Amino acid sequence: MRKINSTIKIILIVLAGSILLASCASTTMIQSSPSGAKLYLNGEYAGETPYTHRDSKIAGSATSVRLEKDGYETFQGEFRRNEKADAGAIVGGFFFLVPFLWTMKYIPSRTYELESLTNVDISDSESIQTENEKSQADQLRELKELLDEGVITQEEFEREKKKILEEK
Repeated sequence: MRKINSTIKIILIVLAGSILLASCASTTMIQSSPSGAKLYLNGEYAGETPYTHRDSKIAGSATSVRLEKDGYETFQGEFRRNEKADAGAIVGGFFFLVPFLWTMKYIPSRTYELESLTNVDISDSESIQTENEKSQADQLRELKELLDEGVITQEEFEREKKKILEEK
């Protein structure tokens, strides 16, 4: 009878220990759209997306995320280990109490959308510059017409022309 009790105790300890050890770590897949972005976790380069992140931080702890990709805005954010309950850690907590620190896990995967640095911004600034140049050219033409019509003197023309060209 004693041998059976000791065997059951050993089995229970091994079972509880394996639940405890399995419950400490949590994993999440970090993805980006588009993929291939440089991933920085807590300010340190971790690799490129998709990336499998695994740690054994306690429940509620945060990890900062920064994603960088040429042609896209830099993404900054964070995720916390409080997204999903871990039944194994809760059960292990009844035996050892310590696993209650790891009762929460990460969600299995997360995807971050990167925003493109659009050509619209560049073309808008180019069109504004072109409009300014056109308006300067138009202003100079109008000024020249006023000179040709005798409305303004050569001195006034030169002074106004200088003002228009300095606006650039």
